[in-house]
Amino acid sequence: MAGAEFGFPPQARVKKPAEFKKVFANPVKSGDRYFTLLAIKNDLGHPRLGLAIAKKNIKKAVHRNLIKRTIREHFRLQKSLGGMDIVVLAHRDAIGVPSGYLRKSLARHWQKLVNRCAQYS
Repeated sequence: MAGAEFGFPPQARVKKPAEFKKVFANPVKSGDRYFTLLAIKNDLGHPRLGLAIAKKNIKKAVHRNLIKRTIREHFRLQKSLGGMDIVVLAHRDAIGVPSGYLRKSLARHWQKLVNRCAQYS
């Protein structure tokens, strides 16, 4: 099945509240005007993504969903993240920004997190 490698399977997601708390407790951080990313090492050997896109910051569901789709797609294409749990928080400035800018921002964040988590291991 060729489409399976292009999906976003459940094992690639941070889903449970306890998993989010673990990331929020003592994370490695990376931030800019669009996103704040929090990350910790995991023992799974593959990266997992959690999204915390607050309705308080991004009011319209259309905008929240567009940002989430952009984040998921860029995460799915990353091959060099290693074993990390990453939670992405979006800021108000991410509304209406072309997805190319968001992808560039995320690429910088992924690289920073990989470097910083490697230092802490």
